[in-house]
Amino acid sequence: MTRPTRQREERTRWQGEDEEAEDEDVDLDDLDPEDLVRTADGELIHEETGLIIEEDQIDPGPEWRAFNHQERQEKSRVGAPTTQTMHDKGLTTTIDWKDKDAYGRSISSRKRSQMHRLRKWQERIRTKDAGERNLQFALSEIDRMASALGVPRSVREVASVIYRRALNEDLIRGRSIEGVATSALYAACRKEGIPRSLEEISEVSRVERKEIGRTYRYISQELGLEMKPVDPKKYVPRFCSELELSEEVQSKAHEIIETTAEQGLLSGKSPTGYAAAAIYAASLLCNEKKTQREVADVAQVTEVTIRNRYQEQIEAMGIHS
Repeated sequence: MTRPTRQREERTRWQGEDEEAEDEDVDLDDLDPEDLVRTADGELIHEETGLIIEEDQIDPGPEWRAFNHQERQEKSRVGAPTTQTMHDKGLTTTIDWKDKDAYGRSISSRKRSQMHRLRKWQERIRTKDAGERNLQFALSEIDRMASALGVPRSVREVASVIYRRALNEDLIRGRSIEGVATSALYAACRKEGIPRSLEEISEVSRVERKEIGRTYRYISQELGLEMKPVDPKKYVPRFCSELELSEEVQSKAHEIIETTAEQGLLSGKSPTGYAAAAIYAASLLCNEKKTQREVADVAQVTEVTIRNRYQEQIEAMGIHS
């Protein structure tokens, strides 16, 4: 329902008077699109003349107004949004684990026993078959590993979508659920630009690094994920933070990576090792020296890798150690 406001009435009255004065229609093709403005109530008007081009737009928002978070929570009549991280997408009900009533008072022992039985049966009926139980287990594994890695919610959602696609394509047959779930999480990290190395992923997983890599390559190929090579610069802020290095070192490491990558040194190299070597070189140049062992422990690479990449980088930069 549209309610004519005073401003709209004045515009309409002014527009009518103007049309009577000119006694001719305005050609919409002659109006400059840059002069068209969309108002808060959905009208499209011509800013210079006040001509209303579109009105009576459907407002998808609620019919009530709220001026702070508390009012918004009190007036809202919807539940939590759907999510791919739960096997039922969060559409079922849950029974709170607290044995309290609506007023926060403890319930009797008889009621507690009854609520315990209800919780148990509610968990049982949430999954109708073995397929849903396996999906529930896989998504809980993704959530557990994502929490241990400290990645944002968006990565968990993408990982859940990738796992569901693999399940629909029947790619899990003959492979472990944990292996496919871990591979989906690794792929999601790369997709979202928050890369984690296979070593970091394997530390929080229950499967070995070799199986994760093999399963990831298979899923990526079958689903056509089209993963781009990881940019070593994405590892620099996290590694420098763990090593307590300054912004100056980060900037210098970025410069080293960009300069040497343009010369083709990055091709075929591990991005984590390449980033670690650039950080080591930058720490020396900025007089914030870190040992190769310290950098290697943070990046989870060997000291030999850092030494080899370091020598290549300083030669390409024209720096003599």
